[in-house]
Amino acid sequence: MDCPLLLRAEGLQRQLGDRRLWSRLDLELAAGERLGLLGPSGAGKTLLLRAMALLDPLQAGSIRLQGRSPQGWGLPRWRSLVLYLAQRPVAHAGTVEANLRSPWRFQERRRQAGWRPGRITSWLAALGRDPSFLNYDAERLSGGELQLLALLRALQFDPSVLLLDEPTASLDGTTTNAVETLLISWLAAGPRALLFTSHDGDQVQRLATRTLELQP
Repeated sequence: MDCPLLLRAEGLQRQLGDRRLWSRLDLELAAGERLGLLGPSGAGKTLLLRAMALLDPLQAGSIRLQGRSPQGWGLPRWRSLVLYLAQRPVAHAGTVEANLRSPWRFQERRRQAGWRPGRITSWLAALGRDPSFLNYDAERLSGGELQLLALLRALQFDPSVLLLDEPTASLDGTTTNAVETLLISWLAAGPRALLFTSHDGDQVQRLATRTLELQP
C-alpha cells in the first residue's frame, strides 16, 4: 500500500542579497519518510526548514500539507502540524517537566490529548534517562540535555511533519543512536514524516530513507 502524501512544496526559492541559495525547489514527503537535507555550510538548510514551518516568509513557490495551503489551515495550526526544532533550543525557568507542560496551555494545543506523563517517562527510558530528569532545572541543562528536552517537547504534540535541525549535534554516540531509534518508532505510530539536517554523514546514512541536496 502506498503511503499517503503529507507535504508538497513546489518552486521554492531563497535569495540573500545577490546570492541565490536554492531555486525551483520541489519536494514531497510521504508518511513514514525520513528525508535528509544535504549541502555545505551556508547552503540554506536551516532556512529551508524555517520556510517549511513558515517561520520565514516564502520568497517564491507554495507549500501544501495534506492538500491544504497554510491559509487553509491557519498559521497557528500549520506550525503545530509542521513543527520546527532548532539546533540550539531554549528553555524557560523551572523544571524540565514545567517546560514540557507549559505549551499545553495554549489554545491551539487544547484540541489534543494533553499532558501524558506516562509517554514522556517511556521516551526518557528509551533515551537512557531516569524519570528524575523531569525535576532538573531547565536553565542549568547542558547543550545535549536541552536538545533532549526540546525533542520530547516536540514529539508530545505528534506533528504531521517534524523538522529537525542538527538534532543530536550536542549528544554522545550512545544517546544519538537512542534518539534515532526513538524517532523511527515515533514515526511508525502515525502518518508522520521527518525532514532533518545533520553534519554527520554516518547519521544521514543510518536515519534517512532518502536525501535531497540543496543547489542554487
